[in-house]
Amino acid sequence: MARAVLNQADIQRALTRISHEILESNRGSSDLVLLGIPTRGVVLARRIAATIARIEPDAAPALAGSLDVTMYRDDLGRTRTRTPAPTEVPTGGIDGKTVVLVDDVLYSGRTIRAAFDALADLGRARAVRLAVLVDRGHREFPIRADFVGKNLPSSARERINVRLAEIDGDDAVTIDGGED
Repeated sequence: MARAVLNQADIQRALTRISHEILESNRGSSDLVLLGIPTRGVVLARRIAATIARIEPDAAPALAGSLDVTMYRDDLGRTRTRTPAPTEVPTGGIDGKTVVLVDDVLYSGRTIRAAFDALADLGRARAVRLAVLVDRGHREFPIRADFVGKNLPSSARERINVRLAEIDGDDAVTIDGGED
């Protein structure tokens, strides 16, 4: 039985808070690039960019794109893979910019480790930050998110499900499994 953790309003509040934290950390939106990790990270990056534009309408726009890390993963032979999605970097690239990687759930850290390799092929960012909607723990790499919507300690047997309206028809975060 799935247990609701975040509803649509909770997700919107978390993304608004993350947007403010990104702006504060970067001292505005200049030289800021948001790269979402497919699939749901791309949607979240676009939502954060739109929120930043509403917060600072006269500032330089935070540019959103996507960063596919599929072929950079070190666990391709052990996990279910998906079809690679195109990487879309905003005009101007990432050189000298602050890049915020955006993903839905931070778990082992393997996806983010792969993202670092993918970024290196695109250029040299001034700084790289990480924003996630949910941090569930269980790291296998020393990776920590800079901006977190919800810390959700969970059992490795549990599954965190993020649903976003653009893909799934509604916004929700649920947790299921782990029952013995």
